[in-house]
Amino acid sequence: MATSLSAADLQFTLNGASIRLTETSPTQTLLSYLRQHGYIGTKEGCGDGDCGACTVVMVGADVDGQPQYQAVNSCLLPVGSLGDRHIYTVEGIANGQLHPVQQAMVELGGSQCGYCTPGFIMSLFAGYYSDRVADDITVEGNLCRCTGYLPIRRAAQRVATEAHGEDSFSQVLNQVSIQLSDTAYNSQDQQFYRPTQLADVLTLLREHPDATLVAGSTDLGLEMSWYRQHYPVMIALEAVEELRQLQQTDDAVTIGAAVPLSHIEDQLRGIFPSLDEMLYWFAARQVRNRATVGGNLGTASPIGDLPPVLLALDATIQVTGIEGQREIAIADFFKGYRVTDLRTGEVIVAITIPTTMPLGVARRLSQSYKVGKRGTDDISIVAASFRVDLDAQDRIVAARLAYGGVAATPARAIAVEEWLIGQPWTEATVLAAKEQLRSAFTPMSDLRGSADYRNRLIANLFEKFFVEFDVAN
Repeated sequence: MATSLSAADLQFTLNGASIRLTETSPTQTLLSYLRQHGYIGTKEGCGDGDCGACTVVMVGADVDGQPQYQAVNSCLLPVGSLGDRHIYTVEGIANGQLHPVQQAMVELGGSQCGYCTPGFIMSLFAGYYSDRVADDITVEGNLCRCTGYLPIRRAAQRVATEAHGEDSFSQVLNQVSIQLSDTAYNSQDQQFYRPTQLADVLTLLREHPDATLVAGSTDLGLEMSWYRQHYPVMIALEAVEELRQLQQTDDAVTIGAAVPLSHIEDQLRGIFPSLDEMLYWFAARQVRNRATVGGNLGTASPIGDLPPVLLALDATIQVTGIEGQREIAIADFFKGYRVTDLRTGEVIVAITIPTTMPLGVARRLSQSYKVGKRGTDDISIVAASFRVDLDAQDRIVAARLAYGGVAATPARAIAVEEWLIGQPWTEATVLAAKEQLRSAFTPMSDLRGSADYRNRLIANLFEKFFVEFDVAN
């Protein structure tokens, strides 16, 4: 494949200065690289993308394809993916005087011990230039262990109400190109490729059948952050144009495998209520700016947040490989713990979700739930997504009860679904279904919850689903 750089170097921009790497491991995290090279304002809190202390800002594309500052977790970002990127750390935003977001934090006492402060600053910085400074979209992924949130929130409120004019950073957005080129980076016996065409991905997979595919690296980044595994060959999919398309038709929505979740959240809001709900609880903004639906499916985690939603919505997965293209019903995709139906050399291209209801359906009820220790910044104990189709007499025509965290794979309670068909949508029906749901799965016990607790959640969440719609009507 053609590349704009040789296979031995990598170029990106850090705080406005050009950086060229030749001997840095492509799987070293950006956080580790920054701290080794004196950018110690960026802190390591958890190393898992949960606390936001390591937040930096990267210039990416918004939903309209225009340059936008995006907060990302540097602890999950491999150096190999930095080619052509523009990165800013807390050291790079003062320009001789405090940036307005820094000034607000200083004047309103937003820094206590100070360890988390650079991460808050960078999240606020990203929101400042997109006019989206609010608790739920700007600093939800930043934790203050001193519990001093009130002054931080006051600082955010000031930033949100102050109009900003043209400055050097807004000028960067007017000038910078967000077009990513093909890159191939070789260092320390590791090869990192970032092609821009799907054909090149397939060629690379033919040459390197054991290569590791990486999308947003929010899951795989955990392995890199803790140096738990060696990756001889990695192929990044984030720049592949065919995987970044999102299309809506009269009867379906097709989401490219490499579309960031934050884009899906903005572009599809209101179409699938259960998807809207799960995306909100999926993770913080820093993760959603990088994570993709293809990556969430490809990892095949039994506690992945999106699979239950896609199972409930009867999604299909388009894959392509050396031998051609095929479609896989998501119900047939997960074969075992971290095992999928993907064949060697195949790549997830897109996910299609139908939007039309079958004949005879008068009303569709759909919602998702996630139970975790810490809301948006934790993995699920149990995740559930339900879809119930009703006829004009409120009898159940079809039902999907999908769960994560209850088995070795994301799974549906198929026997209960079949029993529900033809039943009236009443409290008595739901209570009877609850009894069956308590024994529908054999979940494990671990530090997050016992098997008994999970079984209770499996049943109770379905009752919650019924009660919420019953009260609403």
